[in-house]
Amino acid sequence: MKKQHLPTKTCPLCGLPFTWRKKWEKNWEEVKYCSERCRRNKNSS
Repeated sequence: MKKQHLPTKTCPLCGLPFTWRKKWEKNWEEVKYCSERCRRNKNSS
């Protein structure tokens, strides 16, 4: 799959777009945050 055809989402905490990664292949629907840092700080905003 070419990089421009990968699905993307927007992080609800920082607002930055992020693309699909191989490590998220099995749980892409549950991925909400772009990074571990945003996931850990989800309650601070």
